[in-house]
Amino acid sequence: MKNVFQFFVQVRQELGKVVWPSSNELIGSVIVVLILVCAFSIYLGALDLFFYRVAERVF
Repeated sequence: MKNVFQFFVQVRQELGKVVWPSSNELIGSVIVVLILVCAFSIYLGALDLFFYRVAERVF
């Protein structure tokens, strides 16, 4: 039980060292991630459609 308590004390100490991003940095990062997810989704959808059409003609 002592080890568990010590673990949580150390976790709290380590979390005190974390530098959290500001709200502007967080919003900017979220926007970049959403744009990249949309771009890759469109890219993978186009590839899927292309290979579907190719497979349709072959088989």
